[in-house]
Amino acid sequence: MKLVFAGTPEVAVPALDALIASDRHEVAAVVTRPDAPAGRGRRLVASPVAERAEEAGIEVLKPARPRDEDFLARLREIAPDCCPVVAYGALLPKSALDVPARGWVNLHFSLLPAWRGAAPVQHSVMAGDEVTGASTFLIEEGLDSGPVYGVLTEEVRPTDTSGDLLTRLAFAGAGLLAATMDGIEDGTLHAVPQPAEGVTLAPKITVEDAQVRWSDPALRVDRVVRGCTPAPGAWTLFRGERLKLVQAVPILDRTDLAPGELSAGKNNVYVGTGSHAVELLWVQPQGKKPMRAADWARGVRIAHGELLGL
Repeated sequence: MKLVFAGTPEVAVPALDALIASDRHEVAAVVTRPDAPAGRGRRLVASPVAERAEEAGIEVLKPARPRDEDFLARLREIAPDCCPVVAYGALLPKSALDVPARGWVNLHFSLLPAWRGAAPVQHSVMAGDEVTGASTFLIEEGLDSGPVYGVLTEEVRPTDTSGDLLTRLAFAGAGLLAATMDGIEDGTLHAVPQPAEGVTLAPKITVEDAQVRWSDPALRVDRVVRGCTPAPGAWTLFRGERLKLVQAVPILDRTDLAPGELSAGKNNVYVGTGSHAVELLWVQPQGKKPMRAADWARGVRIAHGELLGL
């Protein structure tokens, strides 16, 4: 098939690579979000997908909005058979959805209908799921509601951050998306409607969502820290300034600290929660690089009974 691939961040690059490497399909063009300011100088930088496509000599389309007529006209000129999508980052209007004969097929990082939305992996980790996965489905105008072509499953490991899990799903999902294109092309794969039961939503995680509440149980604190790593980053307050929590682990045999209460030894930093303590391993003070929590604690000289949080 002639394909137009739509995607933007680094997590979409493995799927693009898999389709470029396929001997059955041609990636005629790539659709990605416009260049965005990045770094201290805030200079405009192309998306990882755009950079990879340019390296491969593939035409790159960067519409401000996918409903722009110039973009739609070019898409009609290319006349793709199918448009595979991974984390493109913009809603596709019906005028775009109607262009490819075999539709737009999204690789979504959950077992649909669970975790429909922008942040399925983060929500899966924060919810304590033991198993998640990826799905390929035909995009409709609803939110991740289209019929499903294929799925794969992936174990959520006890120490996984959302970044760890998303990386594994990106590479496994690349193979799933390529296989889905093969099955659509040869007619052996047919989309199956999603069940009405089991729908959960995964909206974008906000900075407010990432604030640790020390009255929560330690297992919930652990999930929030892992689910919000690397972005947007779990955080708390220390002496009125934001402190990012990069890595923390529950300590099941320590229950002597009040919620948010700090206890710092020579090589360890503990914080009380609504159940047992957690040990802070890595933190990032405001305006600084990540550091070992014990080094941070020595620098700030934590007072007896001092608290994290409000």
